[in-house]
Amino acid sequence: MINLTENAGRKIKEMIADENNDKLFLRLGVRPGGCSGFSYGMGLDDEEQEGDVFFEAHGVKVVVNKDNLRFLDGVTIDYKESMMGGGFTIDNPNAVAS
Repeated sequence: MINLTENAGRKIKEMIADENNDKLFLRLGVRPGGCSGFSYGMGLDDEEQEGDVFFEAHGVKVVVNKDNLRFLDGVTIDYKESMMGGGFTIDNPNAVAS
């Protein structure tokens, strides 16, 4: 299961609204590489692919390829704002390092 905080859901819905494309959804992925062995990626997409698994959280459609799902199970995505701006964070309790 992938967890999306209310703040992250709100920000993603804003980003989708700005694009004027109601078919957009959040796509999450994992690639080998990075200090902890994997690099996480996320972005807006409007094309479904074979092997996609769908979730819904806070009114946002979240899509993960089934091959990446085992690496993302239990992940929490949050959005935080600070004086320096805002950004998304991805917390994976299964990661050995971060």
